[in-house]
Parts: sequence; C-alpha cells; structure tokens
Amino acid sequence: MFDKILIANRGEIACRVIKTARRMGIKTVAVYSEADANARHVRLADEAVLIGPAAARESYLVIDKIIAAAKATGAQAIHPGYGFLSENEDFCHACEREGIVFIGPPVSAIRAMGSKSEAKKLMEAAGVPLTPGYHGDDQNPAYLHQQADAIGYPVLIKAAAGGGGKGMRLVEKSEDFIDLLASCKREAISSFGDDHVLVEKYITKPRHIEIQVFGDTHGNVVYLFERDCSVQRRHQKVLEEAPAPGMTPERRAAMGKAAVDAAKAVGYVGAGTVEFIASESFTQDGSFYFMEMNTRLQVEHPVTEMITGLDLVEWQLRVASGEKLPLEQEQLQIRGHALEARIYAEDPAKGFLPSTGKLVHLAPPAESLHVRVDTGVEEGDEISPHYDPMIAKLIVWDINRDRALARMLQALADYRVVGVANNIEFLSRLTACPAFSGADLDTGLIEREKTYLFPADEGVPAEVLQIAALAELLRETALADKRAQRTVDARSPWHARDGWRMNATARRTLLFRAGEAEHAVDVAYLPGAYRLTVDGRSVEARGEMNERGLLRVELDGTRMDATVIAAAGRRHVFAKGRAWQLAAVDPLHHGGEGGGAEGGLLAPMPGKVIALVAAEGAKVEKGAPLLILEAMKMEHTITAPSAGTVKAFRFGVGDQVGDGAELVEFEAAT
Repeated sequence: MFDKILIANRGEIACRVIKTARRMGIKTVAVYSEADANARHVRLADEAVLIGPAAARESYLVIDKIIAAAKATGAQAIHPGYGFLSENEDFCHACEREGIVFIGPPVSAIRAMGSKSEAKKLMEAAGVPLTPGYHGDDQNPAYLHQQADAIGYPVLIKAAAGGGGKGMRLVEKSEDFIDLLASCKREAISSFGDDHVLVEKYITKPRHIEIQVFGDTHGNVVYLFERDCSVQRRHQKVLEEAPAPGMTPERRAAMGKAAVDAAKAVGYVGAGTVEFIASESFTQDGSFYFMEMNTRLQVEHPVTEMITGLDLVEWQLRVASGEKLPLEQEQLQIRGHALEARIYAEDPAKGFLPSTGKLVHLAPPAESLHVRVDTGVEEGDEISPHYDPMIAKLIVWDINRDRALARMLQALADYRVVGVANNIEFLSRLTACPAFSGADLDTGLIEREKTYLFPADEGVPAEVLQIAALAELLRETALADKRAQRTVDARSPWHARDGWRMNATARRTLLFRAGEAEHAVDVAYLPGAYRLTVDGRSVEARGEMNERGLLRVELDGTRMDATVIAAAGRRHVFAKGRAWQLAAVDPLHHGGEGGGAEGGLLAPMPGKVIALVAAEGAKVEKGAPLLILEAMKMEHTITAPSAGTVKAFRFGVGDQVGDGAELVEFEAAT
C-alpha cells in the first residue's frame, strides 16, 4: 500500500479522497490554484502545493505542474478524482513515464473509451447492446443526413469526444438535420477540439441507468449494481439513486454482465461506470443500450457505497497498489435504498444561473447512519466563479425507497445556506414531485413537470413575517444586553428593550420587503411576549434564539423551530422546509437602485465590479452613479440613494461580489 498520494483535483472529491486516505493511514498532498489557497481540501491535506493561477487551464489542467508536485513531495501515486485530468490519456501516460502510479485504468482503456464512436465499435464486437445508429468515420454532412433518414427520426447527434451534456443536438425532422449538425460540430470543436460526431436513434422517455464496475490487475472484474440517473437538466444529473426503481434481478444480472463484458473488452482496471440508456418499455421488455463508459469514479458513487456498505475510494487505492478486488461477485449484496442530491450555488428561477460569493452561513443537516454530506466548503468559504459551483452532495439511505425519500425531504428541509443563491428548495420540490416519488422516471422529467417544479410566487405568508419580526425583536434585546454588560451599571432600566411605557402599551412597526412588495408587522409589547399583527391577523409571539439564528418560536401557543439569519441588510428565514429572503427596511432610509439598510448599498445579484465611477470622499446628489456591476452579461449601475457622501468602496475593480454584498459605505446628507 502507498505511504503518500497526491490528489490532482479540488473541492468535494479531493476532500472525499483525503477522508479515506486518512482512515487508511496514507498521507495526502493537495494541489491548489491561487483562487483555492484557503480551500477546504488544502486545509485537510497533510501537504499542499501551489500549481498556478485561478484558471484551470493554467493550474489543474497542467500535467507538468502536477507531475512536478508529486515528485517534489515524494507521492507514490496520483488520484485524479473526476473531471479535470481524470480521463486524460496523456496525463495517465505521463504518470507511467515518471514511475508514478495513476489511480485509475491503464492508458489503453482510457484511449479505447475516450471516443464514443470507437467505444461503440468495441462494444459491438463484445456483444454489448447498442442503440441503433451510425458510428462510422464518414463525416460528410450529406452522408450523415442520409444515415439519419435511414435510422428514422427523432435522432440524436453526439460529439464523439463529448461529455457533460455538451456537443449534443436532438433532431426531430429531416429538414432540420444539416443546420443542427453544423451547430453540434461547432460546439464539439470548441469544447473538445474534435468535431467528429455519431448519429443515434433518440429513445423517447429514456431512462439513464449506469452500472458501477471494478477491475483489478489480476483479471478480475465485478459489478456493484446500478444507479438510476434519469433526472437531469440539459443532460446533467440532478438526483441519483440506487438501486434503480423497477429493476428486477434478471435485468440487473443482464445489465451487470454487459457492463463486465464492456470492461473486460478494454482490459479495465479500477473504478469505472458503464452507462446505458433504457427505453420506455424497459420495465416490460428489459431493453437497454450501451451509451458510454466513464473511466473514473463518478460524482454519484456515494449511493453505491450506501447500499453496499463499501468504500469505493479504498477499493481504488487497494487495486492501484496491486491488490486483488476485496470481494467476489457472489459476495456483493444490496441493502436498502439511497438517494443523492447535488447542492449547487445556482438560481433555478433564473435558468439555473450559477451564483458566487461568500457562504455567510452554512449549516448542513447532521450526519448519521441515514444522512451523509460530502462537501468541499465550510462556512466562510467562497464559491468561486472559476470552478463548478457545487456546495455539497447530500446522500441519504434507508431500508426502502419511500423511507429514503422521506429522509431526503427532511435533510433538505434542515439545510441552511446564506450568501449565495442555491437549489435546495428546487430539490425539495423535485423529491416531492408525484412523478419522481412515483418512480415515473425519464430524462425529460424536469421539463415535463415544470408547472410543479417552478410554481408561481404566492408571496410571503403572514407566519413567516411574524417569525422574522420576532427574530428581529429578540436580536435587538440580545444586542442591548451585550451593550449593557459593557457599561458601569449593567442593571440600569435604560438598557432594557422590553417596551415599557407608563400607563400605555408600547407599539412600533417593522417593515420587510420581498421583491417589490413591502410588508408591515405591527408590534405591541406584552409582558414576556409580543403581539404581532400582519394584515389584520394577530398572534401572541414569544421565543428564544441563539447566536446561530436558531429560533424556538411560539405563536399563539403553537411551537416550531425556525432559523433566521441576518446578513447584509437581509433576513433569511428558514421555516417549515422552505426559505424566504426579506430585506429589512429602515423607514428613515431612502433607498435607490441597489440600496440597502444600515448605510450600505447592496449588490442586487452576484457579479463583478467593472468600474468605480465616484471617488471616495466625494459628495454626490441622489441618483448619481457610484459604481458599475457586471452581472448576467449586463451592466448594472449602482446609484446614490440620496444626497450624501461616499465614505468607502468595499470592493475594487475586477472583484467578484455575492448577492447582497455591501458595495459602498454611504453617508446620507443631514
């Protein structure tokens, strides 16, 4: 076994590999770009080596730098993770040339499966079922068009060197073929440097089912059952599960055999995934077709680990060091059901636009036998614009699918993220969607269930506004108590925030804004409680809140738990499995575009500062441009909310800012 390995990756997968290596007593070396100098994987590793600027093409994709880091630190092997160089045959070959073990398959297997068209030829020879289509070398557009007509529409044009959903076009009628072929080839050459394509019959309502395979250097190959990855958006997986719903032992055995045959055909070693497309009639006739083989560990490998009780990274390390597979096929068993949801910094309401910024508050659900969180970030870390905006993978397990679904819904409800837009609520709706919960699965599920998954905004419930108001009042009291402790007479009644009035009940109004709508909460102070009124509906409210924003609420005698986080003039309310973002409105503050409370101007969305228009110390009139923010490929001018003075800019030109970040310290004129 190795004494030290280098991990040629970052984020969640680097942290995942470090966890297993540490358990096995293997030292780890992290590599990092300048943007990742303070990243979690760097903090966790025993050693870390800087390999270049933020751009992946200048750091994580530079083979020579990674090889040099391995040699300088004495690492005996390199784990490539997934993405970046994990399926790069030149990288694998460079490792072999330098006497460093590549924790993955041999160069020949990567090369064989690197081209979709060549892989199809190999699979055909090995007797693995293929989707009807053309996988040849003749790339003449007229000939490809002729082949598509013969196959019958709809057809799918796919880049032979493609992956990650790129280089694919669905053609539904003959007259569209040539234009879509040209578009596909342009994207293929841009993304992969190769415009070779193949044409296949498009399977309507397809299911995406993949088989986890493992081979060793002694000629042994096993399959560790299947995962259903049908729920996708733009050909990218969103929810994965194991085992596949509706899978019979007979079909599992048939798919497992086909996957093992595929692996043996290329002399496969290590962890790999053979991906199949299954037709709509799969549950009746068991028909399935080879799609591709991923010659690496998959993002969704944890669901396989949860149902088998195995550590696939440990298997990778053992196989790479020359050991035999730990178990034979007959010893492998499935227990229970597992689901994985990918938690991303993205905004589903804006077409899943990536979000960047600081994770101001991050509280994942507690891990247990049933809940696992694989992540590469912690509270206070940044979601960078340079890399994939994954926050974490949330994995749940239980004895059957229905109970696993319930676990997932609860775990998502317990997840708290503040600082970036995220897809947690979308994942909750997706998990609860009748089509998904009823296992009516295919790759078009998200599109056909759009009405359910993207409901119209129904506004902020009165109960949520009352929770936000209660949190505000409790926070004021806690701050007053802290200030009192720093004074000579901490017990002075002048420090109290209990609303005491002689012969009267103290009243005030708290204002919150959600979007363009402003909401008022009328507050009446009662002994040990508050009367909170929203739109004429009143409740008696009391509660306790800790410094993490965890709130024990009682509204008219009904108790519940909620979380309210104050950040950059906003109040993030988490209650009853949902999240709301409210702006705290100061009635004495006159806001303008990008305005916020407490004397600051806030970013209306994540973006990059491209110009500082005003000067620090300048006196400006209301509406004067202060800075320009570039977001969503558009320029947004942040203006002065009133006449006043620009005290300071919080960011410089070129800086990335998160949604709600304070941009300017501004002092209104008196």
